Amino acid sequence: MKADISNRKDIEILIHSFYDKVKPNPVIGFIFTEVVKMDWEHHIPVIVDFWEGILLDNPVYQRNAMEVHYHLNNIIPLHKEHFDTWLSLFFSTVDELFEGKIANLAKTRAKSIAGLMLFKMNGINQINLRDDT
Repeated sequence: MKADISNRKDIEILIHSFYDKVKPNPVIGFIFTEVVKMDWEHHIPVIVDFWEGILLDNPVYQRNAMEVHYHLNNIIPLHKEHFDTWLSLFFSTVDELFEGKIANLAKTRAKSIAGLMLFKMNGINQINLRDDT
């Protein structure tokens, strides 16, 4: 049995592992490596802050996540396939590393966030991914 997500270190492991899958991905990797040219040393701690707030109720993230993605959507339109791929990679990373209540919460929240962003950016009201969380 795998451990559940229980602290910031667990979230750091999750996010590093997730982005290790994202970077080479043919559907969304180029967005991070070529379009945004992500500064990973800066980005990873910010994303860990975001997820720490969502999963562990520690409000360390003080930014507007939607604003950043709206800006990105103006540079390269983000489509349903991008969100579905992001979710699939996120779910598989969580499943490989963790199991339990907080791990399931991570997947539920990720699906909600992706669905909201897809709807706000494209008016599409559906994310295709399993509903087993």
